[in-house]
This record gives sequence, C-alpha cells and structure tokens, in this order.
Amino acid sequence: MRLFFSADQLLHRPTQYGVHGRLVRPLENPDRAETLIGSLARLGLSAEAPPAVDRGAVLKVHPGHYVDFLETAYDRFQALPNAGPEVLPNAHPYFSGASVFGARPAPKTQGILGQCGWYIGDLSCAMTAQTFKAALASASTAAAATEAVRGGARAAFALCRPPGHHAYPDRANGFCFFNNAAIAAEILRQRFARVAILDFDTHHGDGTQAIFYARDDVFFGSVHTDPTAYYPHFFGYGDERGTGAGEGCNLNLPLAPGSGDGAYVAAVRRLAEAADDFGAEAIVLSAGWDAHRDDPLSKLDVSTAAYPKIAEILKSLARPTVIVQEGGYSLAAVAEAAPAFVESFGVD
Repeated sequence: MRLFFSADQLLHRPTQYGVHGRLVRPLENPDRAETLIGSLARLGLSAEAPPAVDRGAVLKVHPGHYVDFLETAYDRFQALPNAGPEVLPNAHPYFSGASVFGARPAPKTQGILGQCGWYIGDLSCAMTAQTFKAALASASTAAAATEAVRGGARAAFALCRPPGHHAYPDRANGFCFFNNAAIAAEILRQRFARVAILDFDTHHGDGTQAIFYARDDVFFGSVHTDPTAYYPHFFGYGDERGTGAGEGCNLNLPLAPGSGDGAYVAAVRRLAEAADDFGAEAIVLSAGWDAHRDDPLSKLDVSTAAYPKIAEILKSLARPTVIVQEGGYSLAAVAEAAPAFVESFGVD
C-alpha cells in the first residue's frame, strides 16, 4: 500500500476553534498528521510527496468562486480595520440560494465579512495565511493516492490534513475546506462506472452526502454518532436516502451514544453489503479514528479492537480502494487505531 502526504499540509496552524461558547486551541492540528506518519511507519509505510493537484480535479467538486474565496480570503480579511489574526465568520445567511444541496451561486455581497459567512459554515474553520496552501496540498494527497489506485494499485492511503468530509461544494465546515473523498470519487469515476464512499468517522460526512445526494453513480454510506445532539446536527439521519436519480444511493446508520464495538462493526458490515448491492467497482473510505472511546470528541465506546475487524470487512469487498484520512483527535488512539486498521487491510 502506498502512502501519500505533503509537508505543506502542516502549514495550516490555526489558534482558534469555537466550541461550547469558547474559542480554544483546535483539536485538528499538525500533531495528528505527524502521529499518523510515525505510527504507519512501523508497518513499513513511507510517505510519498504528491504532485500538485490539477485544479480541474478540484473544480469537478467545488465551484471556481469558492476556490477563489479560499485563495484570497486571508489577505482580504487582514485589510479590515482591527482584523483578528485569523479569518472567522460572524454572520450567516438565512437563505442559502440552493434548491437542494448542490453548489449555490456566488453571493451578491462583495464584502469579505459577508462572504466569510457565505463560504464558512462554523467556527472550526479559522483560516491563516497558509490555510489555502495546506488545503490544496491535502487535495493533492487525495488525488495522488487515487491516481495510484486508478492506475491499478489495490489500495492507497491518502493522509489528508486538513480533512474533508464536512466540506460542501461551496462551504468550509467542521475543520474541512476541500472535500478530499469527493475529489477521489470523481477521479475514480473516470475509470469506474460506479463508486461507493463509505465513511466510518464518528461524525456524519454531511458535505460528502450533499455533493452526491442527487446522483446514482456514487453511493454514499456513513456510520456515525446520532446527530440529534451531536455535530453536524442537521444531517446524518436515517431517512436521508437521496433525491431524484440519487434516491436509494444514500445510507446513514446513526449510532446511539454509548454504542460499542458490536454495533459499530455491524454497521460497517451493512455499509459494505450496501456498496456490494449497489455494484460499486471502486471504493473510497472516509477513515476517521474518532469513534474510539478515548477520543475527546467521541460519544461512542469503540475500542482499538474494532478497527482490524472493520478492515477485514472492507477488504473483503475486494475492490480498488482509496483510504482518505478524516478525523481522529486523541494522538494515543490514532497511533493505535490507524495502524491496526491498515495492517488488517493489508500493506502489500
């Protein structure tokens, strides 16, 4: 298995994250990536630097006006009088301008404050001078791993950071700026007629769901903590099945807080069966380690022992697979869960 990572992904170093009414140090930080590199090295995996992503691959998922905003937001924000050190929104529109989930038109507002509220969904996506470069490098990592699989590799690991599955077509959300799993799926679609994205992060991949919700060529399935009182709050419910041509191509399996290994593994098995029934020819895994009981954001009771079990289930699909890194915020849990999963999935 090839492992891809760019050192530029470490350049995103925000100091603010809004949670429970406070601005605190972000849980999503460079230490996560460095821990993953070290733990996967024990399996003999050495990170390869990806080439720069073709902007066309990003634009298949994200409209140009959103990409332009991310590229220019920091400098424009700093031109404000008394600007803070990082870009953060302080206003959000009531009406999205979108008919369903797809990309919205560019906003009418031309000011940076209004556009921040249009393009950034919450207080977990503070932007620094280097955020765009890091996010684009993360997308490059996803693209390089996917190209390896599209070219014939059985599997490849994209160590994406910042992560991606909360990023909507034109909105940053939940630590995420570009949707790396969606970019991977679009690249795979150039060779494979049907692709499945299976997400086992403890948070629902609401951005990924939105991108493919009306399509019948990409299946999205997610096991996650019940969002009734948990991020992302507004999506991730079992009655979200897709719309139009995509009806039946979306499967959410929310788990009650406190659920353990048995429920988690059983849900991943259901996702795998659904991908098989869909006729997926290739798989993208949105791999989060934050369902682990030791993760600071977890409300589940999943142990390290669950990860090799779900790896066996997903490996049994025997499809070309891109593993895209998403969440996981306990460095100790990440250092156990990720290599346990990868070793079980197979490093050859």
